[in-house]
Amino acid sequence: MPKTSKSEVFTISALLARANFGKLLSRVDKNRHSLIIEKRGTPRAVLIGLQDYVRLAAPEPDILRLIGEESEANGTSTLTAPDIDKIIRAARAARSKTSKR
Repeated sequence: MPKTSKSEVFTISALLARANFGKLLSRVDKNRHSLIIEKRGTPRAVLIGLQDYVRLAAPEPDILRLIGEESEANGTSTLTAPDIDKIIRAARAARSKTSKR
C-alpha cells in the first residue's frame, strides 16, 4: 500500500482498494487520510473518514441561521416540498425552451 504523510491525499486502483479495504478504512479513520480510488486510470470515488465527511456535509450553524433569515426576508420560508417541486419544474421547462432556440 502507498506510504503517505498525515495530510496527504493518495490515489489507489480499485483493485488494490478492494483487496485492502479493511486496512484502508483503518488508515482513513485513524490517520485522517483521504483516498482517491481510480478505475482504469480515471478517478471514480473518494474515501474519507466519517469526521471529515460530517465536517464537509454539515453546514455551520451561522450559515444555517443566515439562510433562515434570508428565507424569511424573501418569503420563501413557508414553501412546501410540492411548491418547491413546481418551481423547479417551471425553471427546467423554461431552460429547455431557451436551449432549443
